[in-house]
Amino acid sequence: MKDRNFDDIAEKFSRNIYGTTKGQLRQAILWQDLDALLTRMGDQPLRVLDAGGGEGQTAIRMAQLGHHVTLCDVSKAMIARAQAAAEEKGVSGNMHFIQCAVQDVAQHLESPVDLILFHAVLEWVAEPVPVLQILWSVLRPGGALSLMFYNADGLLMHNMVAGNFDYVKVGMPKRKKRTLSPDFPRAPADVYGWLEQIGWQVTGKTGVRVFHDYLREKHQQHDCFDALLELETRYCRQEPYISLGRYIHVTALKPQIDERTNDE
Repeated sequence: MKDRNFDDIAEKFSRNIYGTTKGQLRQAILWQDLDALLTRMGDQPLRVLDAGGGEGQTAIRMAQLGHHVTLCDVSKAMIARAQAAAEEKGVSGNMHFIQCAVQDVAQHLESPVDLILFHAVLEWVAEPVPVLQILWSVLRPGGALSLMFYNADGLLMHNMVAGNFDYVKVGMPKRKKRTLSPDFPRAPADVYGWLEQIGWQVTGKTGVRVFHDYLREKHQQHDCFDALLELETRYCRQEPYISLGRYIHVTALKPQIDERTNDE
């Protein structure tokens, strides 16, 4: 099984993800969490790694806030789009771009980072645990992880609401190779377990698009966006709505002292 490279559909990715209410809502909820996380981490500029950062939408905003951002992505096309966007926004001086797989990022970093962004990547990676271990290794003690992943439980609910009973019965296999539908939707319990096993302390869980994708009247996604965002914000950090999100955003800290070492 190979990890996904978006060189072939970079334009489609941009249009279908960021150019829709799906992407707008995702970014709005994500930045509510990130703003709170940055506040807790203090006023100083941070060394940020955006691992699998795509065309750099989140990384560029981090750079605009004064942080030093390294963006890596396996896709040459995505890196080019991110570089162009950074130039346009006037923040390329605060950014460093690396074309490499997340699995290889450690060899490109001179020192550990303070904050890792790992958004909508885990569901495209064939072997998730080794990748999470690599991210752990490049994060300083006391640093933070912002992890957003495609939720297998939300996918199941979405298909049931749509009446795709037979598809759910056979385990929801991916039908086409070259699509924006993730290769490896992740069960939340698995992700939380992997993080805790490695040593992270999970500090927050947020459902992303806990209502948006389930609306019967799809025009309301656009026509009632402000009201929808208000209600998403109200409920997205409490169960059962966290677990119904199409994505789940997890924040986690690497302890100042490696407790695993102390236990040995």
